[in-house]
Amino acid sequence: MGRMRPKESPQAVVFDVFGTLVDWYGSMSAHARRVAERAGVELDPDAFATAWRRQYHPSLQTVISQGRPWCDLDRLQAESLPSVLAEFGVTLGAEDRAELVAGWHRLDAWPGTPEALHRLRAHVPIASLSNGHVRLLLDLSRYAGLPFDTLLSAELAGTYKPDPAVYLMAARLLGLEPGQVMLVAAHPADLAAAKRTGLATGFVPRPAEWGPDTAPPSPPPEADLVGTDLDDLVIQITT
Repeated sequence: MGRMRPKESPQAVVFDVFGTLVDWYGSMSAHARRVAERAGVELDPDAFATAWRRQYHPSLQTVISQGRPWCDLDRLQAESLPSVLAEFGVTLGAEDRAELVAGWHRLDAWPGTPEALHRLRAHVPIASLSNGHVRLLLDLSRYAGLPFDTLLSAELAGTYKPDPAVYLMAARLLGLEPGQVMLVAAHPADLAAAKRTGLATGFVPRPAEWGPDTAPPSPPPEADLVGTDLDDLVIQITT
C-alpha cells in the first residue's frame, strides 16, 4: 500500500503488542468462556472481552493525567474487573478473577505474526513497545512465539503510552535518535503520538481486533508506511 517512506531506513523497529501482534479479543473471549463454565455462571464471553478492554484507556489515564503513581496492567485490570462483571450480573470468586487477569499473559498471536517478525529480525533489531509491564511481555512473547530482541515496556518510563516519555525512552535505550526508530501499530492514536515525538511510523491493519461487528480504523494519514498486512509492511521496511 506504501505511502511516503521515512528519510532513512529504520535502525530498529518497535511494536505495539495488544491488538497489533496478538488477538486479545479472541483469546480473552476463550479465557472468559472457560472460567465462566468452570464457575457455573452465564456470561457472554465476546461481549465481556470487549467491555473489559474498553476499561483499558480510562485505567491508563489515572496514571497518565490524574497523578496516580505508576502501577502495572495486572493491577489496573484487576481493579476494573469487578465493575465489568457487575455489568453482566456476574459474581466470581478471587481465584476465578485472578485467572481472568492472568489470561492477558496468554494471548494468541495473529496468524503469521511470528514468522513475519522472524523475517524482519534478520534485517533489523526488533522490540516490543507496549503498555504491558515487563513480566507480562515476557510471558506473552514466550506464549505467542514473538521473537523480540529485547522487551521495551512503558514500565521503564514510569507512565503509559501515549505519553511522549514512553516513545523517547525507547529511542534512548536503543541508543538511537527518535527518527531512527519505527513504531509499528494497528492504532492510529498510538502512531500519531509516536510521530509527534519524532519516531517513524508504520500502520498494520487488524480488522478483526474488536471482533466481527466493529469497523476497523482507517490508516492514519501521517503514517510513513501503510501495509496491507504485516507481511506487506515487513517487505516495505526491508526493501
